[in-house]
Amino acid sequence: MVSRKAILLAGGLTFAGFAAAFVLAQPSKEVGILTPNDAEVVAMGQSIYADQCAACHGARLEGQPNWRIRGEDGLLPAPPHDATGHTWHHDDETLFTLTKYGLAGLMENAPPSGMPVYEDVLTDDEIIAVLSFIKSTWPDDLRQYHDELNAQSE
Repeated sequence: MVSRKAILLAGGLTFAGFAAAFVLAQPSKEVGILTPNDAEVVAMGQSIYADQCAACHGARLEGQPNWRIRGEDGLLPAPPHDATGHTWHHDDETLFTLTKYGLAGLMENAPPSGMPVYEDVLTDDEIIAVLSFIKSTWPDDLRQYHDELNAQSE
């Protein structure tokens, strides 16, 4: 005969298992303003990126050659937005501000930059979509690092 203690233990373990499965099945809370797990937003961002960004940053987010060395015009070439670049080193708000307002949105007396200002070109939602698309292409470890940056800045 099974003891009452064994039945309670089995029931408790079963309940704990269901509770853990329920928690793990819940979508993870995205940190920051980007939504790289939203397929609709990412698709919109990919289309806008192709129209507005790929000419400089590359169709595959690879950036321009020698992007760390100033050109004859004194400007830095467009950096990559893939894992080889530095985009993932900046939190969502910084990336959004840089895209919308250029370097002047981040610092006084900003140095000249070839990066256009998108304030009057793209809506806030379109900027977020482009940045979400970019983030969606990063490997999981970089996305996790980026989420940690966002959590620290909230």
